[in-house]
Parts: sequence; C-alpha cells; structure tokens
Amino acid sequence: MAFYQQQPFYNPRVPFSGPIQGGLQDGKSIIVSGRVLPGANRFHVNLQCGSHSGADVALHFNPRWESTGYVVNNTFQNRNWGSEERKYEAPFPQGQTFTLQILVAHDKYKISTNGRHFADFRHRIPFTRVDTIAVEGMVELNSVAFQSPAPYLPPQPAFPGYVQAQVGFQPQYAAPPGCAFPAYPSAPTYTVPYKSVINGGLFPGKNIVIHGVVNHNAHRIIFNLRYRSGIAFHYNPRFDENVVVCNTNQMEKWGSEERSGGLPFQRGQPFQVTISCNPHHYNVFVNGKQVHTYKHRYTNLNDIDILEVCGDVQLTLVQT
Repeated sequence: MAFYQQQPFYNPRVPFSGPIQGGLQDGKSIIVSGRVLPGANRFHVNLQCGSHSGADVALHFNPRWESTGYVVNNTFQNRNWGSEERKYEAPFPQGQTFTLQILVAHDKYKISTNGRHFADFRHRIPFTRVDTIAVEGMVELNSVAFQSPAPYLPPQPAFPGYVQAQVGFQPQYAAPPGCAFPAYPSAPTYTVPYKSVINGGLFPGKNIVIHGVVNHNAHRIIFNLRYRSGIAFHYNPRFDENVVVCNTNQMEKWGSEERSGGLPFQRGQPFQVTISCNPHHYNVFVNGKQVHTYKHRYTNLNDIDILEVCGDVQLTLVQT
C-alpha cells in the first residue's frame, strides 16, 4: 500500500497560499516552520475550503500580540465569522523561530506549538472540504510540510534481516553504540531499545515527535537518526555527566562531539521531544522549548530512514 507524501513548500513568500494535495485525512499533519518578525502584532494560518477570496475557513489559527499575547481560533463560513475560541498564552515569542503542527483527528484539530500541545479545535466544517493552506501577517516562512497518516508497522521481531509487512520491508539494524538488545517492554505498544522506519526519509520541514518518561535512576538516553551505514544525528542526554552530547557516526567513526552543559530532561519526569529537520540543521525542542541546534554533517537527508531510541527511558508516543 503506497502512501503519497506531498513535497513541502520551501521559503514561500508571505502572504502565502498553497494547495493541500489530496485534501485532509484523519491522521494527516501540517507543519509550518518559520520566524515571527520582531515587533509583530499578529499573523494567521488558515485551513481553507478553496483559494478564492471569501472562501470558507475551517480553521483560523491567529496569534496576536496586543496588550497581552493570546491566540484566537475560529471558523469563517458563508462570509461570517463564528464564535472565537481564545487562549491567553503567547506560544511564539516575537522575533523567534517557531514550529506549528496541526494534526487532523476525526473530531477536531490538535494544535501543537514548538513540540508542545497547545489547543484542540473541534470541527465546525467537515475537514474533507479543506484543500488550501494560507498564511498571512508578520512572519517569515521556512517551510510548509505535510505528513500523511503513518501506515501500520508490526512490532519488531527479535531476529535480524527483513520482515515483509503490508507496507513493504522494515529494515532491522544492529544495536547502536551504548544500547543493548534484546528489547524489553516499557509502554504497551513500544519497546526500548526502539526502532522505527521514517517513511520517505528526512527532508526540510519533517518533524520527528517522541513522548515518554525518563526513568527515576536514569544515566543516559540516546536518540539516533540513522542511515544504512551510519548515524546522521546522535542526540545523547547524559545524566551522569549533566551534559548533552551531539555527534555523527560515518564510516564507523565518530566525529567531534558537540557538548552543552545542563539537561532539558529530569529524572522520573515526562518529556516531549521534537526533532525538526531544516535545510542546514536540526532543531531539537524539549517540552516546547528549543534547546539545541545541530548542523548537518551527513547531508543526503532522504537516506536517513531509521529512528532509534534507547537508554533509561519509557516511550508513550512516537510519530515519524
């Protein structure tokens, strides 16, 4: 079964309007990455039923900075605005980069800002009518990307090789450095060490989302973005050293470590990690805050097709 992935729009000019090829489906995500301009007063992202002036808007996401920062969510139907849903919180600081993710669920849109859940907005207009995304206001855009609903992948087997599933082949890799197989159960549907195929590989605008809980006696956690013969991005929080180590492994050799003191994780506490792929670097968000940037050393992004997580952690949600 093939899953079509629409190519992102890169660095589009604002105001921007672009088609959503194939429309919206339950489980589809739209990820908007960019920068709020310094001194911005407002901008909006619309999911529209058509690109013409006066088109119905199924979701109007509208951050505003006035006497205080807040966000308005609304619909526009038959040339009239509906009732506003306001949240008095400013998820995007002026002058800063941002990532907005809108996940389509059967009964609502789930809106995340910088990797953290921000709000739900129940459908007032059937999402099947939506075919256009529009952005306007005081922002610059890096990318507008799309993630189709993830196909089902069966649990990983305990033997090497390839497993044929309905969606094709799931490659199996040897345990990365610092990880010990076999896997042991942690959450109902996840095992650690954990491996997942990144369908279609990485590309600018692609986000990897990982939720979990750090073990109470945690020493280290490892997040790896792998390609066939190496590790493009090794993200390694170390509680025993109170540092985060980032690196790349090519030709079975590690490069120079990039170390930063302090940890954005806490033992025994839940976390939300988003690894956002940009044209020249990765941004890592932990619990909604951007905490690390790592420039690409391995630049064939489409070759990077495996996420690995291991160490002293339990997983509750992984979206690749």
